[in-house]
Amino acid sequence: MQITKLFLIAAIAASAIPAMAQWQWIDARGQKVFSDRAPPVDIPAKNILRQPGGSVTPRAAEAASSEGPAAPKVAEKSAESGVDKGLEEQKRKQEQQEAEKARVEQVKRDKARQENCSRAKQVKTTLTSGQLLSHVNAKGERSFMDDSAREAELKRADAVIAAECGPLQPTQ
Repeated sequence: MQITKLFLIAAIAASAIPAMAQWQWIDARGQKVFSDRAPPVDIPAKNILRQPGGSVTPRAAEAASSEGPAAPKVAEKSAESGVDKGLEEQKRKQEQQEAEKARVEQVKRDKARQENCSRAKQVKTTLTSGQLLSHVNAKGERSFMDDSAREAELKRADAVIAAECGPLQPTQ
């Protein structure tokens, strides 16, 4: 008789195990719901916190640690958009700084180009004036420019004028 009672108690205890099978999820209003039945089909899998058998979904720890129903919704929205506002702000600032640097560099190039153009025009004016021109050679001696040297310098000045005074060439 004792064995029968023991067996009966064991059977009753074993039948109570399925009653421990509970589901836990966060509903559409952000409230935690406990049930012995599966959640409705409109509940996304990421909102299911616990399934029967004690299995816990990866997000269950996050949702359990967050307090109140609003916290899962905030996490949902940031996960949905996939945008980190801090990183977007940094990226925007960096792009502005790079654009400003590029603008400053372009201004410097334009100014240098204007100076080169004006110097080349001045040299050409001097070379075509017909005056006797002199220069100092490597030994420190003064020498005068002959007609062939004058023509070579005129060609060089014309090339600089064509490159620096003409329309801007697109940069790569």
